[in-house]
Order: sequence, then C-alpha cells, then structure tokens
Amino acid sequence: MARNTDPVCKICKSQGEKLFLKGERCYTPKCAVDRSRDSSGRRGASGPPGGQRRRRRLSDHGIQLRAKQKARHIYGIYEKQFRGMFDEAARLEGVTGVNLLKLLERRLDNVVYRAGFATSRPQARQAVNHGHIQVNGRKVDIASFIVKPGDVVSWREPSKSSGLYKAANDNVGRRRQATNWITVDSENLTAAIDSTPNEDDVDSTIDTRLITEYYSRR
Repeated sequence: MARNTDPVCKICKSQGEKLFLKGERCYTPKCAVDRSRDSSGRRGASGPPGGQRRRRRLSDHGIQLRAKQKARHIYGIYEKQFRGMFDEAARLEGVTGVNLLKLLERRLDNVVYRAGFATSRPQARQAVNHGHIQVNGRKVDIASFIVKPGDVVSWREPSKSSGLYKAANDNVGRRRQATNWITVDSENLTAAIDSTPNEDDVDSTIDTRLITEYYSRR
C-alpha cells in the first residue's frame, strides 16, 4: 500500500493554516504553523514591513489547485483516489462538491477519527490498516471503506491490549469531533452510524466550488 511520506508540518505551512494532521502536537506550542507565525512576527527590521513574508499572488488555477490539495491532505488521500471519489460524487444527485465531502466523511478512517478513537486521521488510518477496527462485528482493514446508516464501528477484542486502544480510551472524551450523524458510546468505545452526514456536518473550511472548478477544466 502506498504511503504519504511528505512532512505533514510542511503541508500545513504551505496551506498557511492548521490541518490537524499530527494529532495532539497540533494543539501545543510545538505546532509548526504557530511557531512560524510567532517567528515571522519577530523578524522586525530584518524582514518585510510588519514581519510578514510577501506571498506571490496565485492564479485562478493555483487557487483551485490549493483548495483541492487542502481537502486531499485533510483526508489523507492520493490524487487518483480523490479524483475517483469526485467522479462518483458527480454521478450522485445534488451538488457535486457537497456530495464529495459527504463521501469523504463516510470513510472508515474518518469515522474512527470523528468518534475520537484517534487524535488524527493518519492515526485512525493506522488503526484501521492494522486490523484493530471492526464494523458490525467483522474486521475491516480498508481505510476507504464507506460506512452506511445502521453500521456500528468498534474496536476488535484482541486489539484492546494495544497502545492505540489505550490512547483512544484517553482521547475519546477530549478530542472527539462533534457530529450529528454518529452516536459514540465513550464507555465501550463504539460508534453507531445514525444517518448519512448532511451539508452542515461537512468541513466548512473546504471550498468545494473551487474543487469542482479545478476538475471541470481537466
């Protein structure tokens, strides 16, 4: 299986914002984005006015590409798979961009993250890929598995002695992402899929219009 080896802090810095790819580190002063902002503010006379670097103005294509890359990096998906999900979203009834985010939200690794069973999507993907997660009592080790209403996501019994499970136990009450379509049992570490996500449940910081424009030109 291919693995993304790009430095995740560099990805966030290139976007100019936190994408929360490193779990707990993103909430601490060690966050590279926060440190970069602090250091740029201290440049003073040696740097540009106001201590800010002058960014090159992006073309329309560059803006669209950046929006697409942001979504792709947030969900940890390679281009080929991301394009495939976009094409699938385009075949569904409704707005293509919103459909895309709904499909991305229903990925098993994202559900594990949203439920608070992991501090980041990469950690959630690791839990799935290593066979720690089950859906309706059956092991599923495919991160791109799409959940549906009525599914119950939980940890496999043999995995409850793993470090990832212990970390999930500590994390579930602190970093769980609020959702209206997943009900989490924090005691037993299970997540019940009540419905498919609606437009209010998807990431509002992702500009799906720009993503649609990007692919419409290709």
